[in-house]
Amino acid sequence: MNNTLTWTKLMRGLSVLLLTSVVLSACSGGSGTTAGEQSPTANNQGESSSGDAGAAAANDGPFGKYDPPIEVSFVRDVSDVVENNVLGVLKDETLEDNRWSRLYEEELGIKIVYDWVVKGSPTSDQYLQKINVTLASGDLPDFIPVNATQLKQLADSDQIEELGAIYEKYASPMTKEVLTQEGSSPFDAVTLDGKLMAIPQVESSIERAQFLWIRTDWLEKLGLQPPKTMSDVLAISKAFAENDPDGNGQKDTFGLGVTKDLWGGAMGLEGFMAGYNAYPNIWVEDESGNLVYGSIQPEVRKALQALQDMAKNGEIDQEFGIKDGGKVSEQISAGKIGMEYGEQWNSIWPLQLNRNNDPNAQWQAFPIVSESGELPKVPLKFSTTRFWAVKKGAEHPEALIKLFNMHLEKNWGETEEFNKYFAPPEAESVWQLSPVTPYPLKKNVEAFRAIDAARKAGDTSTLKGEAKTIQEKLEMFASGSEEGFALWGWERIYGEQGSEGVVDQYDKNNQFLMEKFVGAPTPTMVERDATLKKLQNEVFVKIILGEPIETFDKFVEDWKQLGGDQITQEVNEWYAATK
Repeated sequence: MNNTLTWTKLMRGLSVLLLTSVVLSACSGGSGTTAGEQSPTANNQGESSSGDAGAAAANDGPFGKYDPPIEVSFVRDVSDVVENNVLGVLKDETLEDNRWSRLYEEELGIKIVYDWVVKGSPTSDQYLQKINVTLASGDLPDFIPVNATQLKQLADSDQIEELGAIYEKYASPMTKEVLTQEGSSPFDAVTLDGKLMAIPQVESSIERAQFLWIRTDWLEKLGLQPPKTMSDVLAISKAFAENDPDGNGQKDTFGLGVTKDLWGGAMGLEGFMAGYNAYPNIWVEDESGNLVYGSIQPEVRKALQALQDMAKNGEIDQEFGIKDGGKVSEQISAGKIGMEYGEQWNSIWPLQLNRNNDPNAQWQAFPIVSESGELPKVPLKFSTTRFWAVKKGAEHPEALIKLFNMHLEKNWGETEEFNKYFAPPEAESVWQLSPVTPYPLKKNVEAFRAIDAARKAGDTSTLKGEAKTIQEKLEMFASGSEEGFALWGWERIYGEQGSEGVVDQYDKNNQFLMEKFVGAPTPTMVERDATLKKLQNEVFVKIILGEPIETFDKFVEDWKQLGGDQITQEVNEWYAATK
């Protein structure tokens, strides 16, 4: 299991973990209309078919119902989670006829149909082949999910609608708030030549924040304290490798877990690098206001030197360069690694594996630290990579916005029915039956805040939605039952010492550093980016394993000459155009 697949599976498959609830008050209906109210049949301009423009203006708001119903077409992928854990266990529900499709038809007058359905993920070969054929044919559904490159191609060929005025008119207050919770980046990504050409399917960048996960039972055994600086991290790593923390009398443990891929949600090095003010793989703003690529900055050189020293001292497995996340997770499971940088869900995988083998093993997520001891910036890669475009000439482009509104309203609004439409006990991923699946980007940390406040008040009875569901899992863990033992990973996320508590700190301390380039790949990126990334990782692995640190300087020169300088120019042209 490599890091990318692991992250994707957990982020989208473990829906209750990664999509927890937040109550966003005063964002339910809008325009004086509730989800159950009907409106006259609307055309693109919001006028009724009967010519009663006044009635249309009063009723055709964010939740206005089409009467008679309209039909809108989609294409979609169906994951194993939906196939097995939702449709496989629910009676009387199919992809074409389920609680979400019925809701949309009953309350909005929108019938969902699919031109085609492919089993697999949006990155599977079968799906990519099918979507590319559809795009090339020009025979588009009404609403089509695309990546940044596809979006630009469709916009350049005038195959999709401009959505600015439609979004402004039909998006509910909740939708507008949710889609901008991490700033303007999602809309910057879909604004081409000053026109809004799609609606972003927002994904939380905050959930990609990294922490330093440490075996605290080893810390206690060796008389060590949690780190406050990078020097502390290095000292802990050295002690874990040299001082026999597992007590078997052998020098067979490592301080830090690293994979051959170097980056990712589990056992990635982004958090370590950030301790040296180094931000590889993302574009950041320099002192002059221009964008520079983090991987070629001198701070990365210093971080690589530190990693090389750790590897020479036996604190990093010398064979990490041939081990993927699955192999390193086996070492963690066997109790051979004491620290790893990773995201908030790491306690569920891979750390729960260690806990299963050794009930005395204990891990905790700590904030990443800096060399100086000052609060470091926590780099966040832009996570929104899917966008909803509307076919040119679609009769009801505003219907897409209404679907967004309803999905958010039923899960987190005033008419919240979370346990029916998002994560019912019998099928916790039922939310994926909806063709559109927006969610509040900060709801995991908001759920933690709600649980933590209730915990401190001594009254958890007021919790609702996903916060209530999570609290029930925490109570099951606290019961000490066999079933509760398997929920240790949840407690390490939402308990008093949980990783979401660290997210809370990051957020309140304004530590997040958002990636600045969010546009479609530039022409030279399309041509050279894969080669440059391969070169980067090969060089970085070699340096960590002992090649002279001057190899980094040669890499920077090569990166620039092999297309990096041209990419930098193109990125800054895009950045200037967004200002």
